[in-house]
Amino acid sequence: MIPTFDFVLILFVFICAIASITIRDLLSAVIVLGAYSFFMCLLWAEMLAVDVAFTEASVSAGIGTVLFIGAVDKTRRSSKD
Repeated sequence: MIPTFDFVLILFVFICAIASITIRDLLSAVIVLGAYSFFMCLLWAEMLAVDVAFTEASVSAGIGTVLFIGAVDKTRRSSKD
């Protein structure tokens, strides 16, 4: 494991986690959450947990993001924030 690469990945994961809960636009929050899942996938792969990385990539970063985007597309905003 490369400590500098691990630190950068953990930093990106932390930034994406904070950004996804503070962004007010739903579509942007879903995209950032997909990026969070992708960086977590890279972190699992770096730790040699390939099966967990594959599951994270296919379920969270793949299908989860697509389903969230579909759900956001079906919602309507009732107030002008």
